[in-house]
Amino acid sequence: MLHGRRVLLILSGGIAAYKSLDLIRRLRERGVAVRAVMTAAATHFVTPLAVAALCEDKVYTDLWSLTDESEMGHIRLSREADLVVVAPASADLIARMAAGLADDLATTVLLASDKRVLIAPTMNLVMWAHPATQANLATLASRGVVRVGPGSGELACGEIGSGRMAEPAEIVTAIEQVLQAPPALPSRASGGGEVGGRLAGRRALVTSGPTREPIDPVRYISNHSSGKQGHAIAAALAGLGADTVLVSGPTQEPPPPGVQLVPIETAAEMLTACEAALPVDIAVMAAAVADWRVESVAGHKLKKDAKGPPMLRLAENPDILATIAQRANDRPRLVIGFAAETEDIVENARAKRARKRCDWILANDVSPSSGTFGGDRNTIHLVEGGTVEHWPVMTKKEVAARLAQRISEYFDRP
Repeated sequence: MLHGRRVLLILSGGIAAYKSLDLIRRLRERGVAVRAVMTAAATHFVTPLAVAALCEDKVYTDLWSLTDESEMGHIRLSREADLVVVAPASADLIARMAAGLADDLATTVLLASDKRVLIAPTMNLVMWAHPATQANLATLASRGVVRVGPGSGELACGEIGSGRMAEPAEIVTAIEQVLQAPPALPSRASGGGEVGGRLAGRRALVTSGPTREPIDPVRYISNHSSGKQGHAIAAALAGLGADTVLVSGPTQEPPPPGVQLVPIETAAEMLTACEAALPVDIAVMAAAVADWRVESVAGHKLKKDAKGPPMLRLAENPDILATIAQRANDRPRLVIGFAAETEDIVENARAKRARKRCDWILANDVSPSSGTFGGDRNTIHLVEGGTVEHWPVMTKKEVAARLAQRISEYFDRP
């Protein structure tokens, strides 16, 4: 799938740079030609010699190399690749990318590139959560930059939380997905977007993926949601011109180009992010939110002992769909929920729609035999008022396209 492709890998400073050596090895095993650019900070963590040996090519570090720049090296580097990958992408480099700076070879290459860009962020959890970092990521997403990770776990600083660079295997998968996908149109946020898009001027909120409710620093309660359906819906709405915010739990799905991604972990974080995104015209609540959380999260890893397993007291999570659907002053004009059911699919969906007070419910069968969770297909029953539309089995991207079309028709009504 990747054989014969050319990747320009940019390494910025961070302890996770050691993972980039394994990434290069995996790409070379798949027949990918890898050329590397290293920032000055990156050379403090891994040596250019090690990177060059694995790439089997020269490593570029200096914007002012007379030999390279006499040939306009930064232009050539940016144009000869099929994809530009920034791994690790530090908070500093992300900020400089968002600002459009070109003060070293890495940022100059990025600014001069006309190819798709994939970033793998890594940083301290507080830096990751900082509003400046999240704003910079949203800016890059609006320009079509795709992101993989970061994951959660123990960080190099000794703290536990989000900020771990995605594993090399995850980055390889993301590279495959980006190279397979057709180039996306620029989003409305960057002044582009679909010309005459039927949802142009509308703002959409989509939730996707699972939530993770911590038990202790290493364990959590979650579910099998892959995020494929929610991400596909966000991409479809953005494709019709909607200014789209995607609030997503942990997932391996790359964020759709032109969509503002807000990564979260818990249900409480998802609700906060959804309320911060208001007002919107459209809200599609596709995430598989955990119904319960542990009432008291342990501050240390729970150990096995002779007394047996610990007793976990559960508390109910906030109902995000009902909260958004029942807001008094800034309720979205169209609120759409999902009913993931294993039996009595349509009947349960009707009851859920009435209980949550949303406008539409998309009922789908998530029983083990359906293959919906983690799979690429879905069977949808659209419950709207007293009517039910039974859609045939479709891919999740086809479901997303059909739903986006139905939404655009809704807003076309007088």
